[in-house]
Amino acid sequence: MISFKNDYSEGACPEVLEALVKTNYEQTVGYGEDEYCKEARNLIKENINYSNADIYFLVGGTQANTTVISHSLKPYEAVIACKTGHISIHETGAIEATGHKIIEVDGIDGKLTPNLILNELRKHEDHHMVKPKMVYISNTTEIGTVYTKSELESISKVCKENNLYLYLDGARLASALASEKCDVNLEDYPKYCDVFYIGGTKCGLLFGEAVVIINDEIKKEFQFSVKQKGGLFAKGRLLGIQFATLFKDDLYYKIGVHSNKMALKIKNAFAEKGIKLATDSYTNQIFCRFKSRTNKKIRKRCYFFS
Repeated sequence: MISFKNDYSEGACPEVLEALVKTNYEQTVGYGEDEYCKEARNLIKENINYSNADIYFLVGGTQANTTVISHSLKPYEAVIACKTGHISIHETGAIEATGHKIIEVDGIDGKLTPNLILNELRKHEDHHMVKPKMVYISNTTEIGTVYTKSELESISKVCKENNLYLYLDGARLASALASEKCDVNLEDYPKYCDVFYIGGTKCGLLFGEAVVIINDEIKKEFQFSVKQKGGLFAKGRLLGIQFATLFKDDLYYKIGVHSNKMALKIKNAFAEKGIKLATDSYTNQIFCRFKSRTNKKIRKRCYFFS
């Protein structure tokens, strides 16, 4: 049986495994203070063309989202997100469990727009309601669409004008960067985002996400929140080695290209069979509309969500 349920069903790309095995018996200090983590941070800073970023390596996306959002917001502040957003539907109320409300919005093709954000600001007009302070977006989105540079620019502009943090979930950032519909480069994200994370779990690593903090206010004592939220990994070297490998020889981008290419084969095969797509995705997520009979037939050969 083949699994199409997610993009992390297998272990890791060969280059990452090779690097981990090669360094297995080296002894290093823990908690991300080793030379491999330092190397990975420097490589990421070079790739995003922003030397003043603070970079933290966390194990997974839920830890990254929970730590970033709870650290950035005061108890009465809230985050605006699409109803399809990962923090809205796939993290078991992790954000709400920290005491922060998610203001859920019906997005357009899985994306927020300046008008949608402004509309929520108008609704939350005084101290009798939670105060919107952060905007959460994903690239790629949870339905496989991507934000263009102009869309990121306009959202960033609204956030800056209204004193909102812009946080971008990059769980599938490699796929977004490699999409034919994307005109955004890694070095664009520090221009528009206060904080974002570079996904590794869904982009060729065994596990791990790199949180990149641009805004100086969010940087303050972030390491305490990482520890308190269970995100500080004792064997931090394992994260450093993986991300250092990922950002050598354009491997991160190559993984995104490969994942999109394989998804496109599936997309084209469905089109040839006359099966309609629920969304016209140009990334590694494909959503189709099956008849019940077709659904049962395909399930005999592979796994997928329905």
